[in-house]
Amino acid sequence: MATRNGISVSKLIGVACALLVLGVSVGNLTNAQKTDEKREEQKSTGLKPLTEMTAEDKYKGEDGGLYGGGMNEPPKAHQRAAKEALAKITPLDAEGKPSKDGKIVFISLGMSNTYGEFRMFKEIADKDLQKSPDVVIVNCAIGGAGVSSWAKPGSGTWKTVAERLKEAKVAPEQVQVAWIKHAEPGPMPDESPLQYAKKVKDDLAASLAITKSTFPKLRVAYLSSRIYGGYNIAGIRRVNPEPFAYETAFSVRWVIQDQIKGAKDGKVDGPVLLWGPYLWADGVTPRKSDKLVWERKDLGEDGVHPSKAGGEKVANMLLEFFKTDAGAKTWFVKK
Repeated sequence: MATRNGISVSKLIGVACALLVLGVSVGNLTNAQKTDEKREEQKSTGLKPLTEMTAEDKYKGEDGGLYGGGMNEPPKAHQRAAKEALAKITPLDAEGKPSKDGKIVFISLGMSNTYGEFRMFKEIADKDLQKSPDVVIVNCAIGGAGVSSWAKPGSGTWKTVAERLKEAKVAPEQVQVAWIKHAEPGPMPDESPLQYAKKVKDDLAASLAITKSTFPKLRVAYLSSRIYGGYNIAGIRRVNPEPFAYETAFSVRWVIQDQIKGAKDGKVDGPVLLWGPYLWADGVTPRKSDKLVWERKDLGEDGVHPSKAGGEKVANMLLEFFKTDAGAKTWFVKK
C-alpha cells in the first residue's frame, strides 16, 4: 500500500471522507481556522463615531455628521418641516380625531435589540413624573425581525404589530410618533463598499412606506442605528459584527437625506424623519461628547444583545433624548 509521510493513502482517504460527512472539506480547514481567528472580540475598532466625523473625514467615500457634511443637526428647511409636524401632535381618539380624552401613541419598530431596549425604556419612562399622561408607549419591535421582514406589506411582522396595538387598547390612527431601529442579521462580506448598508437602506425605505400607510397620523419618526458590535463572535452566526453595526448609521442617514432632497417647497411627504439618539461608540474608547463606551459587560453572552446594564444604558439615553430634545419634549413632557 502506498504511503505518504508514513501514513497509508487509504487512511488519508478515510479521514477525508469522514470530514466530508461532517460538512468539512480538507481544503477548507485552513479557511475555517482563519475564520475562527477573525472571531476574536474587539474592544475597539479604531473607527470614529459619525457624530465626530467632519465634512473632510471620509469612511469608504462617506463624510461625517448625522445629516452629512459634518452636520449633526438637520438643515434649516428640514427643521421647519419637523416643527410643523410636531405642532400637529395632539391627543387623538380611536378614529384619529382630536380629543381631550385621546392619546398620543408612541411606538417602537425594529428587531430584538430594539425590543429589549424599548422595553426597559418603557419601564422607566412610565414611572417618570415628567412624562405626559397623554403619551402611551407601545413596544412594537419584534425579536428576530430583520429589516427585510418589515419591508413586506402584509407580513407576519406587521400582523404582530397590529396585535400589540390591540393588546394596548389603542388604534393605528392614534400612533403619531415612532422610534425605529432596524438592521438585517447575518451580513455576508461586502463585495463592494457599503453593500450591506445600501441593502439595509433600501429595505428601510420600503419599510417606512408601509409604516406611513399603516399609521396615517404618524407625524415624526426618530431613527437610530445599532450599538457597538465588536463583541459579536457567537459561533458562526455573526448577527451584526463590526463594521456592519457601525455602517447601519449610513443606512439611516441616506434615508433621511433622500427625504430632505425630495422635499418640495420645504414640505416633506409622510412623517418627518429625524435622528433619534446615536447609540454607537467605539467599544471602550470614550465618545468625546458624552464619554459613552460599550464594555463587554454591556452585552450578553452572545455579544449581540445588550445585557441588563447595556439595555439600561440605551433606555436612559432614550429617556434623556425625549425629555430634552427641543422638538421631542413638546409632546413627550407633561405641560
